[in-house]
Amino acid sequence: MAAMPELNKQSLRGLYAITPDGIDPDELLTRVHAALRGGVRMLQYRDKTRDAAQQAGIARTLCALCRRYDACFMVNDDLALALGVDADGVHLGADDGDLATARQALGPRKLLGVSCYADFALAGAAVAAGADYVAFGAVYPSPTKPQALRAPLSLFGRCRDELGVPSCAIGGITLETAPALVAAGADLLAVITDLFAASNIESRARSFQNLFTGEPA
Repeated sequence: MAAMPELNKQSLRGLYAITPDGIDPDELLTRVHAALRGGVRMLQYRDKTRDAAQQAGIARTLCALCRRYDACFMVNDDLALALGVDADGVHLGADDGDLATARQALGPRKLLGVSCYADFALAGAAVAAGADYVAFGAVYPSPTKPQALRAPLSLFGRCRDELGVPSCAIGGITLETAPALVAAGADLLAVITDLFAASNIESRARSFQNLFTGEPA
């Protein structure tokens, strides 16, 4: 397998696609392919429904596809799976293991992302433990996590000014609400439904990416 894309903290910017649950693997691959054609630079495999063997097979296929597009492939919540398929990194939540241990296991070239919800102190602790980026959310009501605490947009500016690592916005993001997040300082926009349920996924991905380049959506 080819080496991971040469990414660093400064290059983590743009649409961060997260795979939806409950889709047939072939259909999922088709949708991810469309998103990558639209310019997605980061993809996170999130799967709460399949067993470990199925997840590993899908993850390997998605990882190989991302490499074809020079995109970064991340795994949600599962360090062992991320290491097993040679993903470019892992994204962990508050209850997904010790961050310092994960940082050590990943080594210096792979990425560690951490969910910090609406808690800036948690973000500071995550950065101290070696996180390459931190995620705040839900920024808007989310169909994936409807009970999630709302995160204020001021967190993104604070992250830039005080922590010096990229910040990721997640939760209920649509193409209509995304510009406010970019203006607030979010470096990454994590999107599931508004991307993968779109009638034209490639076009929707390109429109999200254009928010970061100044081109017309």
